[in-house]
Amino acid sequence: MTYVYILRSLEQLERYYVGITANLRARLQKHNAREVSHTSKYAPWEIQTYVAFSDEKQALAFEKYLKSPSGRAFAKKRL
Repeated sequence: MTYVYILRSLEQLERYYVGITANLRARLQKHNAREVSHTSKYAPWEIQTYVAFSDEKQALAFEKYLKSPSGRAFAKKRL
């Protein structure tokens, strides 16, 4: 499985991060250990939502969509 996930900062609640991984628990641990440069300033993080895909290409396309302006609007309203 490949997971597309949205994290929310527990320190700055308006901060979100969209990512993709095959191991969701390990990836969250890396974010919270400040090992990911894009998220280290806003740790700790919690998983707001995630979607599991059996097809990695679909997962990559969904992650790309969520990072677009229309995808951010969709996530804010629906996820």
